[in-house]
Amino acid sequence: MALKDTLLRIFTWWNGQTVSLAIMTARSGQFVGADEFGNKYYKALGPLIDRSVGPERRWVIYNGYADASKVPPGWRGWLCHNGDIPPSEEDYQPREWQKAHVANTTGTSEAYRPRGSQLSRGARPAATGDYVPWSPGE
Repeated sequence: MALKDTLLRIFTWWNGQTVSLAIMTARSGQFVGADEFGNKYYKALGPLIDRSVGPERRWVIYNGYADASKVPPGWRGWLCHNGDIPPSEEDYQPREWQKAHVANTTGTSEAYRPRGSQLSRGARPAATGDYVPWSPGE
């Protein structure tokens, strides 16, 4: 591991896992599976310290920047205890009408910018003159 990666682990929480999470995962985590984005999913081994988290503690270690929209729907359901079987152990085949999961692109260069937006490329279309402002007397 390079010096930059070590410093990022020590001083940031949004770039992958922190040192404390790596220690906790090594001590009490059982690897459950990984998704197509490279995120790794774990569950706790042994008894829980805090029963308010549910029947077992589950967590994700993000591949890169920590963004919850990078978690696919099946894994999100497993993390929220909506199912007991992780997607890595299921044989789920998506329907032909289902689209593949895409992370949220807001704020990135891939974000949707409609025609006429100030952030889109090209010239803004000319105003047509069909706008009539509202006035309270009408």
